[in-house]
Amino acid sequence: MSYIGIIFGIYVFLTIGIYHVLVVKLEEWFGTWPWVAFLVLGIICLYLSFRTANGVASMWWGYNSFINLWSVKEMFDQHKRAGNK
Repeated sequence: MSYIGIIFGIYVFLTIGIYHVLVVKLEEWFGTWPWVAFLVLGIICLYLSFRTANGVASMWWGYNSFINLWSVKEMFDQHKRAGNK
């Protein structure tokens, strides 16, 4: 019996929480410029998702690409929420 779905679900849950804190703290410390790092990581993970033949690994890389690309948007949203117009 494969537990990959449960393991992946736990991974998603943990990374969403970690990225939420990460975006808030990075914006607080450095402003919005870390969006570049999220963009680069997202593009690299997206590329690896397309290049990986294994379905589970491709899913993992794909998820990581989208959480990083979504964090680009969240950096700017956090900047507005923090009152830094």
